[in-house]
Amino acid sequence: MPLTLTREDFMTPEQVRRLKGVLRRASEEALRRGKKGPVRDWAILHVALDAGLRVSEIISLRVGDLILDEGHPAIIVRHGKGGKKRGVDIGRPLRDHLLEYLDFKNTVGEPTDPEALLFLSPRGGALTRQAVYHMFKRYARQAGLPDRFTIHSCRHTYASMLYKASRYNLRLVQKQLGHASIRTTQVYADVLSEDILEAVEGLPQ
Repeated sequence: MPLTLTREDFMTPEQVRRLKGVLRRASEEALRRGKKGPVRDWAILHVALDAGLRVSEIISLRVGDLILDEGHPAIIVRHGKGGKKRGVDIGRPLRDHLLEYLDFKNTVGEPTDPEALLFLSPRGGALTRQAVYHMFKRYARQAGLPDRFTIHSCRHTYASMLYKASRYNLRLVQKQLGHASIRTTQVYADVLSEDILEAVEGLPQ
């Protein structure tokens, strides 16, 4: 079934800033109180917002999937949709955050060997997709975001921001998202077309 999107599926830059602000403050407070949950939650949603990974990909990440070298940081998705492997390049803010998160895991005694899961449930096992869905909703409400947004909105929002930041490079967006076909990625170009905006703004008044 083809992907269908409208502008209601994307958060605005201001909404992203609000959500990140709520998460950052919750994480800082948790560190002061010696709690793990919000520190982990901020790292999870930062990956969702700044790397565009699917929820299933996020909860499957292992420590060894992070390439946090200074020159070319990336996240390796071992089992993306269709079982395909891909590398997702990341920017410095997310790289630095993930380095800090690994230090935090060491501090609280969580395993950081290459095969260890990056994000753990309170019981020390794998997170479920449902847990991440509910976690996103909790922080989205705190940030005052509309109820229509879900954790998958982070992926759509990432794609829209990357499409604009790359000067409308559809192939680059396709690679980062791991779409098998450029036709799937094309939906972002259709929704975010600058030609449409110019056309409607140019209608007779």
